[in-house]
Amino acid sequence: MALPRLLPRALAPLARGLARPGCGRALQRAASASAPAAPDFNSFVIRTNTCGELRSAHVGQEVTLYGWIQYQRQGLFLVLRDFQGLTQIILPQDEAHSHVKKLLSNAPVESVVRVTGIVSSRPPGQENPKMPTGDIEVKAETAEILNSCKKLPFEIKDFIKKSEALRMQYRYLDLRSFQLQYNLRLRSHIVMRMREYLCNLHGFVDVETPTLFKRTPGGAKEFLVPSREAGKFYSLPQSPQQFKQLLMVGGLDRYFQVARCYRDEGSRPDRQPEFTQIDIEMSFVDQAGIQRLIEGLLQYSWPEERGPIMTPFPSMTYKEALADYGTDKPDTRFGMKIVDISDFLRRLDIQFVQNALSYPHGTVKAICIPQGAEIMEIICRPDGSLKSLLTKFLGEKQQLELIQVLNMQVDDVVLLAAGEHKQVCSALGSLRLESADLLEAAGLVLRDPTAFHFLWVVDFPLFLPKEENPTELESAHHPFTAPHPSDTSLLYSDPTKARSQHYDLVLNGNEVGGGSIRIHSAEQQRFVLEKVLKEDSEVLSHLLEALEFGAPPHGGIALGLDRLISLIVDAPSIRDVIAFPKSFRGRDLMGNAPDYVTPEELEPYHIQVSWPLAERGKEKL
Repeated sequence: MALPRLLPRALAPLARGLARPGCGRALQRAASASAPAAPDFNSFVIRTNTCGELRSAHVGQEVTLYGWIQYQRQGLFLVLRDFQGLTQIILPQDEAHSHVKKLLSNAPVESVVRVTGIVSSRPPGQENPKMPTGDIEVKAETAEILNSCKKLPFEIKDFIKKSEALRMQYRYLDLRSFQLQYNLRLRSHIVMRMREYLCNLHGFVDVETPTLFKRTPGGAKEFLVPSREAGKFYSLPQSPQQFKQLLMVGGLDRYFQVARCYRDEGSRPDRQPEFTQIDIEMSFVDQAGIQRLIEGLLQYSWPEERGPIMTPFPSMTYKEALADYGTDKPDTRFGMKIVDISDFLRRLDIQFVQNALSYPHGTVKAICIPQGAEIMEIICRPDGSLKSLLTKFLGEKQQLELIQVLNMQVDDVVLLAAGEHKQVCSALGSLRLESADLLEAAGLVLRDPTAFHFLWVVDFPLFLPKEENPTELESAHHPFTAPHPSDTSLLYSDPTKARSQHYDLVLNGNEVGGGSIRIHSAEQQRFVLEKVLKEDSEVLSHLLEALEFGAPPHGGIALGLDRLISLIVDAPSIRDVIAFPKSFRGRDLMGNAPDYVTPEELEPYHIQVSWPLAERGKEKL
């Protein structure tokens, strides 16, 4: 077997030993011996310790610390900060060290300093249990100002409110905050654990795919990059989709990448024009296999401080999600499900209800909002009667039936919607979330902020009508998604009814991953592009040709890393888990990008700017 040749030389004896008795014990010993030690933050640098590691055991030691001045107090002490924590520095009061006191007392906050001194216990009663280093202090003996800080645009404290635009303009200062330091370090740790799980435990190959490619039909709008060939442009890929499928054709079997992706989506709140996804593809796999992989990956990389996550994740079809929650990414941390009351109201002589039910796919649905009396529509009074304009159409018996159907309690509110099925579900789904926001703002806890509810949504439609032209179809996921095995014939006879092998992973009402089993037949892929989507298949001729050379069945998924991390740390925006994010208009406020270039710089790319140069600088940030 060729496997031992791929292993490092030191592991080759272990690989050979797996065939012998007792190989399990050998593997356990090897795993134990290779277990990573605690990181040494002081290797290769000139400090002796970080500002967050000193404890009572260090009392009496001479230490050298480097960091930023966080706080000063009347020439008596200061607090020194680095990436790991805080240490209180006592300024010397004796004449022999007066120069040290003067130097540190006059240094502005956020100046970078070196302090050498002796660790000592804090006086009794002056310990600070809120600080990990709160039992000790360092008595400064020598010090050096490495770089003085000018007046700050804002204080480097998490509790100080500052505008997001100012934070992004001075992002290098904002990065000094404990919260952003925590977010980025946790992100790094989770990605490292994901690499371990995929590469070390399951044999995935980390492959970097090109950033400069060509336009992909359908999907999100792509950024264009000019070339030196007149009229020809590269495109920044919105995902490595085609490349990872081609890697499967190339026989790599298991691929993954921490992939940079790009989408020109304009001014969309809480979106980024460049983002990161954990991109995965496998050969000879089905939907269940991908789901098991991702559940194991998340369990393995999940931070301990967030509590364990249980697998397997529950699953729900697209139709069920839309019918019960009004969305394909339901937040299942709270109830308030949509209830179909069409049959109940069908027998009542209410004109607007009958009109709604007479339409194709017509329906009447409702949601019951607990303790939602301030939001109004149908309210259940203490005596069990209903307060609503609708009650004039309902007798006492019918009111009681409606209360039972919706399981109403005193002061509950019911919101009704009548019309076309998808529109009704979507409207009530939005109202469900808005109502939850209003109730929580009033003090009622519906969604546990510490809970993580994962959910698979499956059996999506393969195609959807285009919003701008409902007579034409577009891919619900992307044009490379395979039809559901039971619906393959529908692809050719009635593609609007075909389900896909597309699956989304949802966390607390947010889509954090999406994937599918791919089309591996060139004939079927060409049919989808040309006959169903009416796309020019020549743009994808390289992929279609590759599928003709023995492409294996394959499938994959991509996890949105930015969104996932923001949910784990409960960040208000994905910008809080990205080191250097763009504004919601897609601008870099720190470096002022995008920026103008001269006509001379554009000349090699055969591009001329048509709008007057006098208009420069008038656009809004």
